[in-house]
Amino acid sequence: MNTKNLVALALLAGMGAVLHTVVPPFILGMKPDMMLVMMFLGIILFPDKKSVLLLGLVTGILSAMTTGMPGGQIPNLIDKMVTAFIFFGLLQAVKRFSGSVITAAILTAVGTIVSGIIFLTSAYFIVGLPGAFVGMFTLAVLPAAAFNTVFMIILFPVASTIFRRTKLVQTH
Repeated sequence: MNTKNLVALALLAGMGAVLHTVVPPFILGMKPDMMLVMMFLGIILFPDKKSVLLLGLVTGILSAMTTGMPGGQIPNLIDKMVTAFIFFGLLQAVKRFSGSVITAAILTAVGTIVSGIIFLTSAYFIVGLPGAFVGMFTLAVLPAAAFNTVFMIILFPVASTIFRRTKLVQTH
């Protein structure tokens, strides 16, 4: 992993942290996890195991530091690490279509839902949930998946073009 890749991944994680911090909670203290979109974008642009490990760890730590859920630190760490590798596996499974905005959008929706399930499950067992699992999934995770998908549809073409023109990634 070269320095340019590390800088690009750090920028994505930093932007994700800012977005994660400024987006207000909308239901039971839960908010759409904008850091996920940036993590997913980083994995799409830099699809190697070292980058996935780094992004999962860094976004987990940043999410833990900025979480609005009491006791959500450990569930955030678990969630981001596991979700990063599941997303990477899904990306590898559809590698042929990986340069497509449609693929990025679908993977973002699936990845956000997987992340929500992992977060809520780990939070349930570690600290408990402030509401019913199904209710929180329906009222927080599904809208977050829709929001993140739309955000990825807007962000992916712009980021791909910028990263390609600056020669940070190979053309898809």
